[in-house]
Amino acid sequence: MCGICGDYRFDGTKPELDSIKKMLQKLERRGPDNEGIFHEGPVILGHRRLSIIDLSERSNQPIVDNKLQLALVFNGTIYNYPELRKELIQKGYQFFSEGDSEVILKAYAEWGEQCVERLHGMFAFAIVDLRDYSLFIARDRLGIKPLYYSLDDKRFAFASNMQALLASGHIDKSINPIGLHNQLTLHAVIPAPNTILYGIKKLAPGTYIKISANGEMDCHRYWHLKANRDPAKSSWTEADWSEAIHDSLMEAVKKRITVADVPVGVLLSGGLDSSLLVALLAEAGVKDLRTFSIGFNDIGDEQGSEFEYSDQIVERYGTLHHKYLIPNSEVLERLPEAISQMAEPMVGQDAVAFYLLSQRVSQEVKVVQSGQGADEVFAGYFWYPLMDEASGSEFKRFAPYYFDRCHDEYLQTVKPAYHAKNYSRDMVTNLLTAPYADDFLDQVLRMDTTTLIVDDPVKRVDNMTMAWGLEARVPFLDHKLVELAAQMPNHYKIGHLGGKHILKKIARGKIPDAVIDRPKGYFPMPALKYVRGEFLDMMTDVLKSQACRERGIFDMDYIQRLLKNPEAEENMTRLKGSKLWHMALLEMWLQEHIDH
Repeated sequence: MCGICGDYRFDGTKPELDSIKKMLQKLERRGPDNEGIFHEGPVILGHRRLSIIDLSERSNQPIVDNKLQLALVFNGTIYNYPELRKELIQKGYQFFSEGDSEVILKAYAEWGEQCVERLHGMFAFAIVDLRDYSLFIARDRLGIKPLYYSLDDKRFAFASNMQALLASGHIDKSINPIGLHNQLTLHAVIPAPNTILYGIKKLAPGTYIKISANGEMDCHRYWHLKANRDPAKSSWTEADWSEAIHDSLMEAVKKRITVADVPVGVLLSGGLDSSLLVALLAEAGVKDLRTFSIGFNDIGDEQGSEFEYSDQIVERYGTLHHKYLIPNSEVLERLPEAISQMAEPMVGQDAVAFYLLSQRVSQEVKVVQSGQGADEVFAGYFWYPLMDEASGSEFKRFAPYYFDRCHDEYLQTVKPAYHAKNYSRDMVTNLLTAPYADDFLDQVLRMDTTTLIVDDPVKRVDNMTMAWGLEARVPFLDHKLVELAAQMPNHYKIGHLGGKHILKKIARGKIPDAVIDRPKGYFPMPALKYVRGEFLDMMTDVLKSQACRERGIFDMDYIQRLLKNPEAEENMTRLKGSKLWHMALLEMWLQEHIDH
């Protein structure tokens, strides 16, 4: 929805207006409709607005309530804001706008820090109490909206992306060894609070921080996903679960289409998840639904589009469809442009696809629904059954099917200056063995849904859509749906046909069997899948560049071994990604964001 930033001083000095303006320049694409700044005492807040709800200037931000002595900047959407607004009016609050932003402000005045527990939606926001100049920042339960920050003994700065913080100055740009280990081991997933840079952190999902004027901080995790069976549902049959999941998903889909004062479309990939969203929206009575698909040139036997499946959904439901075919030459030509918009280095092939698709879609609508989260919540990936059938400790069952490289190979990948302990193993072990999960698969799905997905597909989609002022809404990550699914026995998820059994049952009869029963697909981008030709030349140039050598992260002998045969099986990750591409992308991101 927007881009937010702020600078909060503890040392008696006032924040610099020029600094916040530089931060806002880096957030402009997230919010092209309006810019606002609020400055008082030790704090300055900045906001770039994408107008979705209450399009009038009354909902421009920062929002300041002089009566309550509160100021707010907010990014996201609160789907239950009409209900909260009515409740707050009954309590005597008066509103000067019609949007969801002011509802957060009043909710904080009424319930304090506990207001976050009443918010149903995706959000990252900051509130300043002008009576004591305390600062409160919070992030939604599943981390759909980003929030980065930097902290030293003089200031606390925050923003919706890392570029804005880097533009503010005073940031330690050295490589964080924990972030580097995660980046090269977990296919670019660096869970909060770490990032690739030592001087920038990110707020964990379902967490808030309150800071007093003297710099004292209180950090609190307000939401935990419990992956336990509910005794009250022990007698539920498959039909009972199917009905409950259908109703919860339908409610999530409807909220995300009705809570907007602009048209809402669907990113239609041709897979089960996005196709089911279209079917449910049609079931809910939505007319003139806009859908969008993207495809690329084939390479050899590798198809570059899933139009054969998305076309079937369009034909069945008569959507207002937009289909874009992007030549591979454009993919490589615009790769640097997409990297320039990445808040963190993202290796997923579909990051570039979403970037190119979002440019086209943003010319038609401001809001889209997308199917991210279904695979993690409902066990749709091929590795889940393999992990479940494996033996040994939780880590030994998980790592062989997910980690990009073992720790010994990591030590070969980087130079001795970056040799460190096995940070990724320790983190994953702690996440898997945390309380409130009934079995191993519950542990894995909970970790995926609450941690790994946040910094892989969810971050990619938010980042690449918001680069074009396009808001993506993800019904499968509605926290009520996620909580319900976490209670469901796992055999209703995995089933016998490649996962997502209960979703396939719900979809049967609503979408063609060919879409339901097809093998699991991934966003096809052949130009970035095969490490050859111009793509290989580009990676070779990057990894042999003077900047890369001087940076001193990668072992050059290791790079040379990969360059000799980049498509060899041992040079691909366990999830069929290119180790060479992972390294090249990181170096390209560092050259773009750190060296310039």
